[in-house]
Amino acid sequence: MEKAPFKAGTSQVDITPPLGTVINGEFRCRYANKIADPLYAKALVLQDTASALLIVMVDICAMRRDFLDEVKKLIHQATGIPPHHQLIASTHTHSAGSVADLLMGHIDWAYRKRLLGLIVQAAKMAFASLRPARIAWGSVDQPQHLLCRRYQMDADYQAVNPVTGALDAVKTNPFGDEHRIVGPTTKLDSGLGYLAVRGTDGQWISLLANYSLHYVGDCERGTISADYFGYFSRSVAKRLEADGGFVGMMSNGTSGEVNIWDFQHPDRYPTGYHEKSKLIGEELAAAVVDSIGRLEWETAPVLNVYYTELTVGIRKPTAAEFAKAEQRVGATDYEAIAFGEPDFFQQVYAREQVLLAAYPDEASFPVQRFRIGQGVIGALGGEFFSETGLKLKAVGPKGKYFTICLANDYVGYVPPAHELERGGYECWRCRTSCLAADAEEKIRGVLVQQLANHGVV
Repeated sequence: MEKAPFKAGTSQVDITPPLGTVINGEFRCRYANKIADPLYAKALVLQDTASALLIVMVDICAMRRDFLDEVKKLIHQATGIPPHHQLIASTHTHSAGSVADLLMGHIDWAYRKRLLGLIVQAAKMAFASLRPARIAWGSVDQPQHLLCRRYQMDADYQAVNPVTGALDAVKTNPFGDEHRIVGPTTKLDSGLGYLAVRGTDGQWISLLANYSLHYVGDCERGTISADYFGYFSRSVAKRLEADGGFVGMMSNGTSGEVNIWDFQHPDRYPTGYHEKSKLIGEELAAAVVDSIGRLEWETAPVLNVYYTELTVGIRKPTAAEFAKAEQRVGATDYEAIAFGEPDFFQQVYAREQVLLAAYPDEASFPVQRFRIGQGVIGALGGEFFSETGLKLKAVGPKGKYFTICLANDYVGYVPPAHELERGGYECWRCRTSCLAADAEEKIRGVLVQQLANHGVV
């Protein structure tokens, strides 16, 4: 029998944490007391005659390099897929178990240990389910569910930077000061790109989408939920009338400064728990499914990978800044501080300076590019702004490129240099926003070169 030139396999494994698990993604720890919908590790394996690629989307806020390197090593041992051929990313739901320290949201070590094995299991199951397949790339414009959360405020507004004490030029999420907004500050990436995968028998295998919406976050603090990423995946499966083996996946694009908290039109969305996530997920799924008929299918797509480890600098406090921060930390009872108190941000970020001072002066940042037939996926291990994504799309194959962020590592926010100068929450120096001012340009330049080296641009 002639060997199929291209195969695909997929799986999803339930990773829903038990009640009591630590939830991160906000300034302080939360603890799970309710499960609204299940969380998954979703794996897609693609294989041509020469190599295989693995893409895993995990319903979690963030995963760092030390954890992911261990996962990839075990997957390599089980499947033979090399670590550099594995793209493992967080959806960035803020309602999941914690496997990374984020500000004062700490690691749940029991859940971290459990999650590692579940991700490996998902990859093994996807690899075992490989069958003859074909792929197609699609893209639709969906601007209606994206808002820049960084605002220019009126001339007298004082946006204080809790790290430096200076005034920022922008304000992120101006709760209570909506009447002082002048306007948003950035252009957003409204493209909803996707990779569709079907068996040669016509049965749906998977659909991996990408949208630059940070998350929705319309649930109670102790709730476990996959957010709009989950609603999209369930809705697309239903609309495609796919069988139980189908796995829908939504990945996070370049959404560092994007959310859907509408400060200027607060009545725009339903206000009940999960209603906004459901509406957005289902509308995006409908747009994707409505465009399926226009796709051009590839029966023998060629796969290849380009992977680079780039050295980038780290922004750290000066000796004087460290001494000031250490003094504040020594005077603070961190068990007693509360969000909304006058010095809360200064207390949180003073602790961040003390911890950040112990970091090395440089770090290694993974830049990865998957070519899948006529299309390309870039993978970056942080939260990048829309500007980065739009510049990459401008040089990638039109309508057949997107960037998956929070992939292969999590270094926090990586704003363009001019946005760092303007300040705002995403730019406040801490362990989740610490790369050097030139890091975004250097990282983007490497990914552009990866595209050029393989004849894409």
